[in-house]
Amino acid sequence: MIALLELHQVSLGQRLRPVSLTIRAEERVVLLGASGAGKTTLLNLCNGSLRPEAGTIRWKGYPLQGLKRQQRRCIGTLWQDLRLIDELSVIQNINSGALGRHGLLWAIRNLLGRLEPKVCLELMKEVQLEPALLMRNIQDLSGGQRQRVALARLLRQMPELVLADEPLSALDPPLAKDVLDILLTLPSCVISLHRPELMHRFDRVLGLRNGELVLDASPETVNRQVLEELFAR
Repeated sequence: MIALLELHQVSLGQRLRPVSLTIRAEERVVLLGASGAGKTTLLNLCNGSLRPEAGTIRWKGYPLQGLKRQQRRCIGTLWQDLRLIDELSVIQNINSGALGRHGLLWAIRNLLGRLEPKVCLELMKEVQLEPALLMRNIQDLSGGQRQRVALARLLRQMPELVLADEPLSALDPPLAKDVLDILLTLPSCVISLHRPELMHRFDRVLGLRNGELVLDASPETVNRQVLEELFAR
């Protein structure tokens, strides 16, 4: 499989000790660990929103921090706080996922009105979001509806690699299942979870404890003892 993201001895103070790993195309990876283990820090280093103090990160062989906008859009992030724009409508938020493929004029047009509604409606259908919400403001939506908008925006981006930070937290079981099902249909993903019982749905398990990568294995080799040690306080 093609190497997408390569980390070599990447660290960030006490938040993340030196980590080396490779994420490959068509690989679905679950990132496990207790709160404060360093999962969010690792994901933010992988998407470039944090810079490492030491080590190198490469996307398809090129330095991550030096990527152009068209290249950076190949890495999509589903943030834990969703990062939607409350003052904008559903369609405008979904379209913001495509900004990396368009110029300034397209971005201005998106702010001024309904841009490519058919595409957005198709994505809303895919995430089971009611078409009547297309022009509603984000601030008027429920938490579950906001989660689906963020997911539709991610699909609009069409990334090659998805990084998702606790996407199932605070969701009821049916919605959590729907969200995970959609994420696992994407080409490649790294998803942080607090739910080790779901690891069997992934190809690979990474485990962080106190900022250190202590587990990199296939799900079938991870037993209860290993999980207890991983989540131990």
